[in-house]
Amino acid sequence: MSKRIFITGGASGLGRSLAMRYAADGYKVCIGDINDERSEETVADIEELGGTIQAHRVDVTDDASMQAVADKLKSDWGGVDIVVNNAGVAVLGAIADEPMSSWQWVMDINVLGVVRGIRAFAPMMEAAGSGHFVNVASMAGLVHPPKSGGYSASKAAVVALSESLAIEMRPKGIGVSVVCPMFFETNLGESLRTEDRETGKLVGKLLLRSKIDADDIADMIFDGVRRNKLMILPHTEGKISWMAKRFMPRSWYMKMVEKQTRAFMQ
Repeated sequence: MSKRIFITGGASGLGRSLAMRYAADGYKVCIGDINDERSEETVADIEELGGTIQAHRVDVTDDASMQAVADKLKSDWGGVDIVVNNAGVAVLGAIADEPMSSWQWVMDINVLGVVRGIRAFAPMMEAAGSGHFVNVASMAGLVHPPKSGGYSASKAAVVALSESLAIEMRPKGIGVSVVCPMFFETNLGESLRTEDRETGKLVGKLLLRSKIDADDIADMIFDGVRRNKLMILPHTEGKISWMAKRFMPRSWYMKMVEKQTRAFMQ
């Protein structure tokens, strides 16, 4: 029997790369997205590969929307084997300058969107006694640079809930992975909200400078899920930064971050 995967934000960026990667391995793929045009393009590409795909308009801020696609996949496919909570947005700016509307927006999508995905699909996985959740966070969830308070807080929450979920789900035969990439070429910049235009422009440039792309990260996720790996850190630089934060004296680490920030802004 073919395995089945559902991916939020699956019409573009990393979500699309994951859809293509799993389709190539014979999975039935379902993508949930709010961009109908990009969803149609992804459907056409996977059908050209000979894959099986569904696309649904899914708003991760709406409980009913997420539950509806879960019910649909339960009816059509008997459930799913992997759920990827990938949909996300970004806000940038000094913490005191970010409007409350931006804080509420990023938390509702990046954090509660993941929670909704878990709540909608966990019952069918628990009934099956198997499955795997993949929650896409960010290196900003582990290492927190300045002017990223809202985004970092949301992604740190995804890391925390993934760790809790892994402990809860392990006795039930369900795996959990959390993905923490650094900058890579994606469409995240399209949804970026910021009061700081210079930082916004800089991030746009950094998204294009990564040595690995969405397809590379999709391959790493595929391998990490197969090995039931909890933490998936695609970028070597990110691993080094995280290890430095964990093991360096705090004062040394803060000086290093301040120095890196100055270089970053230049």
